[in-house]
Amino acid sequence: MKKKLLFLTLFFGLTQLQAQIKVDKITYKNIDHFITTTIGYPVPGLFLFEGKSEPSILLNPNGTGVFQYEDLSKKNITWGIECTEEGIPIFKEGFNSASYTFWYKTDNDENWIFTQFSIHYNKKKMFIMGERVKDYEDYNDLKKPGKTRS
Repeated sequence: MKKKLLFLTLFFGLTQLQAQIKVDKITYKNIDHFITTTIGYPVPGLFLFEGKSEPSILLNPNGTGVFQYEDLSKKNITWGIECTEEGIPIFKEGFNSASYTFWYKTDNDENWIFTQFSIHYNKKKMFIMGERVKDYEDYNDLKKPGKTRS
């Protein structure tokens, strides 16, 4: 009985740890916003202009990254996608797409900047600022029977 109780306690404790989404509170013009890096799609990665290798935006899973400007200078950034206080992403649904608010700030500045982040489901592409793009593989497609990774 004790082993069963211990197992259940560990099981529920671990599932709670796994299920929690990290949410950070930021302030922009005296208004609080909440951001997360977890929205159910693989946001972290390298975003580039179509057909170019620079300038780029690199987003790490932990909310850090590198923003490369058009003059090719680079700045370390902190980033996130706007969400509710509970970590639910806020987005506007389009036709085969969704639009989110992408927040970032450079490490040497306390001012947050926002821009558009969009996911285009049929094309399997993500865009930052409407111009830097990344191809992605939908997590949900990987779970469907008969679907293989390419």
